[in-house]
Amino acid sequence: MEIVLLGTSAALPTLRRRPTATAVVRGNEVLLFDCGEGTQIQYQKAQLRPGKLTRIFVSHFHGDHFYGLIGFLTSLQLLGRKPPLYLYGPKGLREYLQFMQRLGAFQFGFQVVVHEVPESCAEETWDLGAYTVTARPLKHRLFSLGYRLEEKPKPGKFNAGRAQRLRIPEGAVRRQLLRGERVRLPDGREIRPEQVVGPARPGKRIAICFDTRPCENAVRLAQDVDLLIHDGTFDEKRSDLAQKTGHSTVVEAAKIAKRAGARKLVLGHISQRYKEKDEPELLAQAKRVFPNTVLGRDLLRMAV
Repeated sequence: MEIVLLGTSAALPTLRRRPTATAVVRGNEVLLFDCGEGTQIQYQKAQLRPGKLTRIFVSHFHGDHFYGLIGFLTSLQLLGRKPPLYLYGPKGLREYLQFMQRLGAFQFGFQVVVHEVPESCAEETWDLGAYTVTARPLKHRLFSLGYRLEEKPKPGKFNAGRAQRLRIPEGAVRRQLLRGERVRLPDGREIRPEQVVGPARPGKRIAICFDTRPCENAVRLAQDVDLLIHDGTFDEKRSDLAQKTGHSTVVEAAKIAKRAGARKLVLGHISQRYKEKDEPELLAQAKRVFPNTVLGRDLLRMAV
């Protein structure tokens, strides 16, 4: 799994930072979390393939998180996309798409499947095959969702040497054991999977929490994740402004990561007031609480 930060600015884009957008690359697919202005340009700069994009998750309806959505979708249309595209977000997402289509007098040439989360929902989980995505409401000025992506456990490693010593033939029998099935060999012996297959390996887990004040749902989404990407709009001295606007300071984000037992924290949604010279201090404030912290920057790539 690879994370690509496409946009790491807060409300206003700057020459160095675009509005919020995060790509998650899993094998042969790309998932997009939020789609601020200019995301389609950043997607190209990151050399991500449009045909691999399968799902887009929108956190909330502040413009820096979804104003780039309709432009991205119509670009996919112009590129001749055919496979369905799945969209997830707060209730109102479908109405927004329909309004833009009526206003622009166009139809998509591919199916757009929308999954909406009502404000009354405490938690929504989508089983997407090899992984799940869970949404929980955060604490912002309007209804905002945080997301957790969790891969399902992977089969343990097959011990070929032990299988050879047990005279287990290659092919279908070994595949059955990998699937967790017992097998009976031609000589009458029964072989159990645990004799040749190691314990299941946990999948990767990430959480993305924009925009939010510190809250219990952020901790729950980030519980034991390999990587947490969290709202870090302000420095510690502007905690009053963070509270007033429904955001977090870098120190508050670090405390969430520590409470949740996350392995790594990435700070995003950085206010445009901070220049390049201010960034070492932002990072230092967070690291005093949670040492394994990275200050996000546009087009940064990280393996999970």
